[in-house]
Amino acid sequence: MDKKQYNKIISRSQDIAEKWKKIPAPQRGEFIRQFGEQLRLQKELLAKTITKEARKIKTESLGEVQEAIDMCDFAVGLSRQLYGLTMPSERPNHRLQELWHPLGVVGCITAFNFPMAVFAWNFCLSAVCGNSIIWKPSPHSNECAKGIKKAWDEISGEFSDLIQIIEGGNEEAVLICEDKRISLVSATGSTQMGKELAPIVSARLGKLLLELGGNNAAIVCPSADLDLTIKGIAFSACGTTGQRCTSLRRLFVHKDIYDDCVERLEKCFEELVIGCPSKDSSQIGPLISEESFNSMQKILESLKAKNVSVIGGERLDIEDSNEYYVKPALVLVKEIEDEMLSETFAPILYVKSYEKIEDAIRMQNNVSQGPVSYTHLTLPTICSV
Repeated sequence: MDKKQYNKIISRSQDIAEKWKKIPAPQRGEFIRQFGEQLRLQKELLAKTITKEARKIKTESLGEVQEAIDMCDFAVGLSRQLYGLTMPSERPNHRLQELWHPLGVVGCITAFNFPMAVFAWNFCLSAVCGNSIIWKPSPHSNECAKGIKKAWDEISGEFSDLIQIIEGGNEEAVLICEDKRISLVSATGSTQMGKELAPIVSARLGKLLLELGGNNAAIVCPSADLDLTIKGIAFSACGTTGQRCTSLRRLFVHKDIYDDCVERLEKCFEELVIGCPSKDSSQIGPLISEESFNSMQKILESLKAKNVSVIGGERLDIEDSNEYYVKPALVLVKEIEDEMLSETFAPILYVKSYEKIEDAIRMQNNVSQGPVSYTHLTLPTICSV
């Protein structure tokens, strides 16, 4: 982006932040309430934009817009709860009072896989606290950003500049991180992105929020209801084509039910409906890019070279499309492979057996990423009604 244009955007954001912070917090909350109502009115349209651009299936797209609406509702309540402390003082007839002040301009860098919801988390909360926001969406979801901005413009009146969008890639992300006029940067993306941006913000002693990769695991115990468990595993591993930081990547199955579980997973993965995300019948859409497909194939080829069993993972020809549709991959490992310890943004599920639950927990936790954990078991009935 041209530096002159960039500075104009920053100046507009600073100017509106000065006006916005003088509005009482409950009134700021009212703007967010109206914004949520506008999102409700445009829910179907916004979901179609997500499906068209980010290639998420229809139900996921609708769910994402609902998440943005829910965040508006949450922030409205928060606008009346911006409490400060009142503390006693050593002096007679005197007290100490804690007051919270807006930061000013907040920077928000978002990824393609949740092109609206993640922005809503950041914007709704920062707005009720009295801040403006500079938003750099993923290059894969600029139209989604414009859709959200349009909804805000329709209810915000003189405060339409509260959201400023900067389109671009790494260069623009670095500009935001370097800029001392931006008090806080909230960035969502890969762990590598975080490693690159964090030192830039830290060098100017700026505030930073990072939401990065995950490497999540599930443990299946002998008592698990496999009919229910298999559905949960498939949804977690294959939803959004495995392109979520909360996607299931690693599965540890007790040895007594390992063969049965793998057989059921193979059948379930085979029955998943992979197709155009705008079709009601589709359960899985394409990967976002050729780069994502190549990363997936590189990992699978590395595993095959070590004679690890890989089931699925190949590219599918769907309706003569040039997009990168893939069959989800089951990788049956006997030992912990290096590939398991990093996040691949694709539908790859590593499956390993265990004997003792302590070993499963140890393997689950033995990753550098912050894992989301699942345990599938059937609890005994302890009472009846």
